[in-house]
Amino acid sequence: MTPIAANLQAVNARIAAACAAASRPPGTVTLLAVSKSWPEASILAAAAAGQGDFGESYLQEALPKLDALADAGLEWHFIGPLQSNKTRPVAEHFDWVHSVERLKIAERLSAQRPATRPPLNVCLQVNVSGEASKSGCAPAEIMPLAHAVATLPGLRLRGLMTIPEPTEDETLLRSRFALLRQLRDELNDSGLALDTLSMGMSDDLETAIAEGATIVRVGTAIFGIRNQESL
Repeated sequence: MTPIAANLQAVNARIAAACAAASRPPGTVTLLAVSKSWPEASILAAAAAGQGDFGESYLQEALPKLDALADAGLEWHFIGPLQSNKTRPVAEHFDWVHSVERLKIAERLSAQRPATRPPLNVCLQVNVSGEASKSGCAPAEIMPLAHAVATLPGLRLRGLMTIPEPTEDETLLRSRFALLRQLRDELNDSGLALDTLSMGMSDDLETAIAEGATIVRVGTAIFGIRNQESL
C-alpha cells in the first residue's frame, strides 16, 4: 500500500467514525482530496486507491492537470477565490465551484458554461466568522444571493461552503459550522433545495461532520505537507 493510499484509508476511517458518532448514515459525507500544489502522480496514486473527487485552487496549475488526467474519470472541484477574469476556464473545465460569493461571478459562470456539459454544481461561500481578510459573502446577504443564483441557466446551486477562522476553541468552531447549516436550512425553508454543506478540513472534519457537513476538504492528511515553493 502506498503512503497516499494508507493516508486515504485513515481519513476515510475518521469520516466513518465521525458519521457514526453523529448518528449519520455512512456514505453521507464525500471526501474531497485537495490536490493543489501536488503533481499528477500524487493524484493518480490517490485515484488508484479509490479517490474520485479532487479540489484545486490555482487555475494556472490546475488546468494542465485536468488536461493530462482527462481520461481518468475524476470529478474536479474549484475551491479557491474566483476573479471575474478567471471564470471562463472554470466554467469550461470543472464540475464544481465551491467559492462563489458574488452574483456577477455566478452570472459569468452561467453564461460561459458550455451547453454540451452538465450544469455546473455551485456552492456559495459564506464568511461565517466575519473576518475582513476572508472571502465569502456575509450571512445576511446569503438569502437574496442564493435565490438569484438558483435562477441562472447552466448552474445547479447545491449548497454553501465556509472556511472558519483557525481556532482551538471547539465551541466557537462548532458554532461556525452550525451557522452554515442553519443558513442552508433557512434557504431550504424559503423554497430552495440545497443538499450540500462544504465545510471541514484535515484538522476539524469531525466537528464539521457533527454539524452536518456533506463534503470535507482534506489535503494535508492525504498528501502530506505542501511544497511551499509550488504555491
